[in-house]
Amino acid sequence: MILSHEYIEYLLSTPFNYTCTNMAEHKPNLSHDVVSDFLRQQRFKPADLWAVVKNQIDDSEMAAIIVDDSVQDKRYSFFIELVKKQYSGNEHGTVKVIGLVNFVHSAGNDGDFWPIDYRIYHPDTDGKTKNDHFEEMFMRLVTHKQLKTRRILFDTWYASVTNLKLIHRHGWTFFTTLKSNRLVSLDRATGYQHLDTLVFDEKTLISGVSVKLKEVPFLVKLFKIVALNGDIDWVITNDLDVSVNRFVAELANDNRWQIEDFHRGFKQLTGSEKCQCRKARSQRNHLACCYQAWVSLKVKAKQTQQTICSLRTSLFTDYLTYELAKPRIQAIIA
Repeated sequence: MILSHEYIEYLLSTPFNYTCTNMAEHKPNLSHDVVSDFLRQQRFKPADLWAVVKNQIDDSEMAAIIVDDSVQDKRYSFFIELVKKQYSGNEHGTVKVIGLVNFVHSAGNDGDFWPIDYRIYHPDTDGKTKNDHFEEMFMRLVTHKQLKTRRILFDTWYASVTNLKLIHRHGWTFFTTLKSNRLVSLDRATGYQHLDTLVFDEKTLISGVSVKLKEVPFLVKLFKIVALNGDIDWVITNDLDVSVNRFVAELANDNRWQIEDFHRGFKQLTGSEKCQCRKARSQRNHLACCYQAWVSLKVKAKQTQQTICSLRTSLFTDYLTYELAKPRIQAIIA
């Protein structure tokens, strides 16, 4: 039998192969069946991630929760139970993947960030949409995590009327983007109109405008943020304080880069996409261990004042130094 820390340490140590067979081949007195049984029989939960990370986060009223989903590429898989076809932004098309919805705690644009909750998106199993998972995870924030922050950031996918009302009802502040075809009203006389038909002057580009979003029973402040290349982000918040201007909204919107950084490291450094086990439970347990592997990397990186990428790469420095000094495979030259 193996313990969870042994499997996590294997994920952190192997350079490219993340299979049960590879672990068994490199650990004395361990068989493939023992590793596969471990993945099939354990019952790791998202709460296990919170138990590991809760003492690491730098929580304050200035912190934020960032929400986004990611996909674990399984395009060459044919029999893995959790795999389904979903849209991938990286591929700009539909691929076979395992979908994840992630909540990441951020201490701020220049601060630390840590994953604190996740769900596997597989409606064929539980009938839940991504927004169902969002609601469940948000309520866990309210009822269980007892954080100081009351601010949550997400993109247009999660900006449904139901989610906005839920967040506002529990006294949290949201910053989110909207699609240009969402309907808003400046006043009753003009009625509802699409975002991209609104006219902003120099003043309102800075201060934003208070609008009524269709089907949302409270006012929100709307900002039109124009990038140097001409791209437009429509950002709304339920914080109507006069101090909340375009620069505050832009900073909050930019803060979401951290969850993209997490997704990249999660895939590249923990082998999250590499498990070949077919059973759903095995994939769930593998992914749970990958989250804890990322946290382990982050803790060690902070202790040694490195990035998680440089820390992971440094594991193989001695090997490369040895091979360059005494190469076991020597070049054949003319």
